[in-house]
Amino acid sequence: MAPLCSSLRILAVLTMAMACHIPPSLSYSRPPARRTLSVPLAEDADEVTPQQVHISLVGADKIRVTWLTEGEAPSTVDYGTSSGVYPFSASGSASSYSYVLYSSGQIHDVVIGPLQPDTLYYYRCGSNAGRELSFKTPPAHLPIKFAVVGDLGQTGWTNSTLNHVSGSGYDVLILPGDLSYADTDQPLWDSYGRLVEPLASSRPWMVTEGNHEVEKIPMVESTPFKAYNARWRMPYDASGSKSNLYYSFDVAGGSVHVVMLGSYTGFGSSSDQYRWLVEDLAKVDRNRTWVVAVVHAPWYNTNKAHQGEGEDMMDAMEELLYAARVDVVFAGHVHAYERFTRVYDDGANGCGAVHITIGDGGNREGLAEDFQDPQPEISLFREASFGHGQLEILNSTHALWSWHRNDDDEEVVSDKVWLTSLSSNPACITK
Repeated sequence: MAPLCSSLRILAVLTMAMACHIPPSLSYSRPPARRTLSVPLAEDADEVTPQQVHISLVGADKIRVTWLTEGEAPSTVDYGTSSGVYPFSASGSASSYSYVLYSSGQIHDVVIGPLQPDTLYYYRCGSNAGRELSFKTPPAHLPIKFAVVGDLGQTGWTNSTLNHVSGSGYDVLILPGDLSYADTDQPLWDSYGRLVEPLASSRPWMVTEGNHEVEKIPMVESTPFKAYNARWRMPYDASGSKSNLYYSFDVAGGSVHVVMLGSYTGFGSSSDQYRWLVEDLAKVDRNRTWVVAVVHAPWYNTNKAHQGEGEDMMDAMEELLYAARVDVVFAGHVHAYERFTRVYDDGANGCGAVHITIGDGGNREGLAEDFQDPQPEISLFREASFGHGQLEILNSTHALWSWHRNDDDEEVVSDKVWLTSLSSNPACITK
């Protein structure tokens, strides 16, 4: 019965796909930017109260828990599958950084596991008995759902986006850069951490850097990405990378491979990132795995904002992604939504990646409304809107992508399309 059930499910997916195209709304009114929020420390917090808690994936069955305290506190996490009962415990390390006149709190880093897939865990940081949190691990097999949000920031629109993401039922969040928009104002990193904690502490958030994370000041702060690297450590070493600015991870039992690339570190053919990418993609079993890549500056872009800024990276790396049959490339940076057909070398190509720009989670700079006219044929859908995307990979052949814009704070699905994996296309199977 298993093959029959599988065939029926695929038939149902294809039937739904025929009804899923949503034409662009001609009456949509683009909203203005909203003010930056400030999320203070809770009034009852003390020097050892855990704050800014967020989690990320480490390998197949581990989770990194990261949080801050104002003062020194134990770097321990107690956890279990029942509320208030913590049979497991792990210890880690703490660090801090200084930036001009700012000194961070203690940044705690603890890796816990092994963990069971698709399981709800309860935990407390630093043995703080009064503050219990919970998270759910991703499933061991398909289907799996990603929330995808770029250029998130911390404005009123960010809050709207986070509210919509929280109700999406996602398993893992992907963020293609530009997190806090602190832009050297370090207390804004703390405010951002408190703003996203309700979501980032309950599901893994996997991020890569954007231009707003550089925070390099000539003659004053010569080290770029100081706050980003200290606060948002990703599992780069687990994927063989030498840098927190680029890495990869697997989910759903290896059915999905996600490559998080760095747009603001070396990417030429002689760079560490390029050599790492060659080795990383060579390990992927392309006959059974969806492959997703993430950058910050888009390689394809018909918006006049940031035009051409991703082209150097595309010239260096697009051939690698094409040869590996990467299915989807997500980007941020441009504050608008745009979805392309499968493309390679500036043209439509059935074995190329679908490029999607989602750099409009809630940034303070507003939307990029000025698109090229006429719309190029490779650009299938575009609009200047705040919001988030959802990628639900159902099985080895089909995935559903949808764009959810914030329309006067109401969640509206304005674009939806079914994607077929390149690994299931005989014409694209690599030897």
